[in-house]
Amino acid sequence: MPHPTVPRDTVAALVGESGCGKTTLARIAVGPETVDGGTVTVGGTALPAGRRPDTADRRRLAEQAQIVFQDPYSSINPLRTVGSALREALTAATGRRGREDTSGAEVRTLLEQVGLPASYASRRPAALSGGERQRVALARAPAARPRLLICDEAVAALNVSVQAQLLNLLAPLQRSEGFAVLFITHVLGVVRQIADRVAVMHQGRIV
Repeated sequence: MPHPTVPRDTVAALVGESGCGKTTLARIAVGPETVDGGTVTVGGTALPAGRRPDTADRRRLAEQAQIVFQDPYSSINPLRTVGSALREALTAATGRRGREDTSGAEVRTLLEQVGLPASYASRRPAALSGGERQRVALARAPAARPRLLICDEAVAALNVSVQAQLLNLLAPLQRSEGFAVLFITHVLGVVRQIADRVAVMHQGRIV
């Protein structure tokens, strides 16, 4: 079987039963988990089997891939404002040091891309609904200008109407930024709505 790939400008859905390894694969792609064997390459960075990426590789991975997790309540630092979280992502992407170097216009643009008003920059996560927090998470990940955005059950904790709103935001965001998407889900209705291609995982293997 050819190596599964997620090409640029493509949404690839990864489906499979709980415990089959979907989230582990996502964590391998962004660095916290290691691959036992075989080959995994993220944006030109080949991940070593049997050991964690070194500092240089982790830095390259952060530039290549970003992830949006399932839980919108733990994905944002509750002590920081939305604007601060987005400025941090922009600073990491550009290498700029001071907050003053990252303009309010850039933060405003990120919020507008996910359907939130600029005034949300001054809010803290506790003042947001679950759907709004996930919109902020969706805005923050592309701020780093990744080549690959991984959504790990990113809409599973939300009600159906909020799920639909977020999924409708993803397509134009992908088109404008040009990244690939690996969308991990167990909901086939979501797959039908967004996926260009589908991979099925069973017991740690793409089948």
